[in-house]
Amino acid sequence: MTVAPQTALFSIRDLRLSFPDRDAKPLFGPAPRVEVLKGLTLDFPEGKITGIVGESGSGKSSLGRVLVRLLTPDSGAVIFDGQEIGALDEPALRPLRRDLQMIFQDPMSSLNPRHKVWQIIAQPLKRYGTNATRDTAIAALKKVGLPEAFADRYPHQLSGGQRQRVGIARAIALRPRFILADEIVSGLDVSSQAQVLALLASLARDMGLTLAFISHDLSVVRHLCDHVVVLHHGEIVDHGAVAEVFDNPSSEITRSLLAAIPRPEIDEGWWDDGVELES
Repeated sequence: MTVAPQTALFSIRDLRLSFPDRDAKPLFGPAPRVEVLKGLTLDFPEGKITGIVGESGSGKSSLGRVLVRLLTPDSGAVIFDGQEIGALDEPALRPLRRDLQMIFQDPMSSLNPRHKVWQIIAQPLKRYGTNATRDTAIAALKKVGLPEAFADRYPHQLSGGQRQRVGIARAIALRPRFILADEIVSGLDVSSQAQVLALLASLARDMGLTLAFISHDLSVVRHLCDHVVVLHHGEIVDHGAVAEVFDNPSSEITRSLLAAIPRPEIDEGWWDDGVELES
């Protein structure tokens, strides 16, 4: 399937990634490697949300971590805004880090439990030489629907949905151009999922963000994303506009994923600006 030509903020070309086989125990020499991404070529249109889906072990999280350069690919090109970043070392990557942000699956493990919420948000601002005041952090909090009173709370004093919104605030405070969201609602109840997704959709639209949204829940991807890529054993088996892929899947893998949706789809109005956020 094809996608109408659009400006790509991110592109990957013949991307390959492998890990040492932890089950192999050779007597001599290094362990053999297992290829987890097998020559992927893909564009991420600027200002759009691209869903990355697949079964467990399909390589979707590995792909996401290559995009934000938490993993270095074995070969192939990772092109961000015209610059090849796949082989850059950390000093060369540093100027780009503020543009490449990530929202983690488990906010409790990614938020420093000893820091107040405003300090958590301000920390990356300070790291990248941006105004890192309490007021700046509060402004980011308000963008994600949390009032000023939350600034002096600690992560353990927040609900799961509130912690995830703090993670979103930390990511958007730097005003990045690209955000990777990795299974960010998988640990939340249905109500909190709807609130977080409504927030993410609104922020992406208002800030012109380019997002890669990793999820196992195809009903969420159908409502949130503009495009979708389906991975299976490290290969792309479907790719295109969401409506095209979901209504006319070209692979048996996509059809089986669609048939296995575990719960009714989120109500059609979940993205409305009027969705009330918990406080």
